[in-house]
Amino acid sequence: MPGKLAAIVEDFASAPRDVVLEMLLEFSDAVPPLPPELAEHAGMEQVPECQTPFFLKADVTEQRTVRLHFDCPPEAPTTRAFAGILAEGLEGATADEVLAVPSDLYQRMGLAEAISPLRVRGGTAILQRLKRQVSEGQAVHDGGAGD
Repeated sequence: MPGKLAAIVEDFASAPRDVVLEMLLEFSDAVPPLPPELAEHAGMEQVPECQTPFFLKADVTEQRTVRLHFDCPPEAPTTRAFAGILAEGLEGATADEVLAVPSDLYQRMGLAEAISPLRVRGGTAILQRLKRQVSEGQAVHDGGAGD
């Protein structure tokens, strides 16, 4: 797991429940705006497991680093927080680092005790789709080989 994401996980895991909710709100404000080429969600994938419209796009560069783009309405702060956590924690990470992020990330952060299981399920679906897109992007750069 990239160092930045590991630090975020540790911060959440060691924080009291009331502080966790405040931290989530802070991360909901940390989602970078979409670049113009992704306006109207062009080329983005919707995550239907989320209760609110959530879109993501993960690109793997030729240098094997990952660029992430998320879009979620401000009225869904918890779901936006997932995007903010991933955006900050995985910024500049390599494809291999992203693929190594554990699937139980949100449980490790202690979020299962702070938010509803449905929201944790949505966050897990976001991570799964992100990792799938990174795997597909990495295969393109590997000449179609690998997974």
